[in-house]
Amino acid sequence: MANTKWVLEPSHSELQFKIRHLMIANVTGNFKKFEGTVETDGDNLETAKINFSADVDSITTHNEQRDGHLKSPDFFDVASHPSINFESTSFTKEDEENYKLHGNLTMHGVTLPVSLNVEYGGTIKDPWGNIRSGFTVEGKINRKDFGLSWNAPTEAGGLMVGEDVKVHASMEFVKA
Repeated sequence: MANTKWVLEPSHSELQFKIRHLMIANVTGNFKKFEGTVETDGDNLETAKINFSADVDSITTHNEQRDGHLKSPDFFDVASHPSINFESTSFTKEDEENYKLHGNLTMHGVTLPVSLNVEYGGTIKDPWGNIRSGFTVEGKINRKDFGLSWNAPTEAGGLMVGEDVKVHASMEFVKA
C-alpha cells in the first residue's frame, strides 16, 4: 500500500501545558512554533508514524519574566536544548474515536517513553479540496524525569512549582 504523508497545519493547531504554581493553581503555557508529520499506509491510522517537534524558545506563559526563567538553565536551557521532540512507536485504536499513542519524548537532552491519549476528530475534505484530519492529544509527564528539577520552597512549606505537567494539543493535519 502507498504511504500517505500528512503535515501539521500550525494555524489551526495548538500545543499547551499546565503546571501547578504554589500548589494551589495552574499556570498555562504554550509553544508558538512547532511542526509535525504523520505517515500512514494508505488511510490506515493504526499504521501512523508520528514525528513532532516544538521550538522551546517560542514558549510563552504570557509573563516575560517567567518565560525568561523557563528558557534559562534552571529549566529548559534553550541554548543547549532548543527543541522538544517526539517520535511514535505505536498508535493503537481503542474505539472509533480514541487511540493510545506511544513514543519517545526527548526534552532537555533526556529521552523517555511516554503514552498519550488521542481523540480522533474525523477527516473531511475542506472547501479548497484538501483532506484534513483533526486530533486532540492529552497526557501527563513528570518534569523531573527529564531533568527539569528547579524548585523553591514557600514559607508555608510547600513548593513553588509542581512536578506533573499536563500536556494538551489540538492538531489539524493536511494530507500532502
